[in-house]
Amino acid sequence: MDDNIPMTMEGYQRLQEELKRFIRVERPNAVQAIAEARGHGDLTENAEYEAAKDHQSFVEGRIKELSAKISRAQVINPADYKNSEKVVFGAKVTLYDLQAENQVTYQLVGEDEADLKEGKISVTSPVGRALIGHLLDDEVQIEVPSGTRVYEIVDVRYE
Repeated sequence: MDDNIPMTMEGYQRLQEELKRFIRVERPNAVQAIAEARGHGDLTENAEYEAAKDHQSFVEGRIKELSAKISRAQVINPADYKNSEKVVFGAKVTLYDLQAENQVTYQLVGEDEADLKEGKISVTSPVGRALIGHLLDDEVQIEVPSGTRVYEIVDVRYE
């Protein structure tokens, strides 16, 4: 099994910034919170101490998770495919919904980058999986929670 995690440079940089924040800010804050809670006396009945230890555990777990993702990152530059009409990772795809008669544009990104408000969907989502490999002007049937939708691919861009 290939354990690389595809992502754009923007997504990779976002993960690196989050890791730096957890190491430089969150970890020291967690250590400080534990030290302050210890100063409040008996640790066996100290809810503040338990909460601080739980937070420290979360911080260390997140650092480990981010480090693993960064080490397995496969950064893909969508601009490398700028002359392609085929939908692959990183593509900005404009779809025309044949039933609703409207257009929507999505960029296919890695799971950690997906944000529907920004028009970024994961390549592993049902819509993302359905679009991969199709060409400009193809009609694509996509199973969504409300049923089957039929879209026409009206534009494929790589930026």
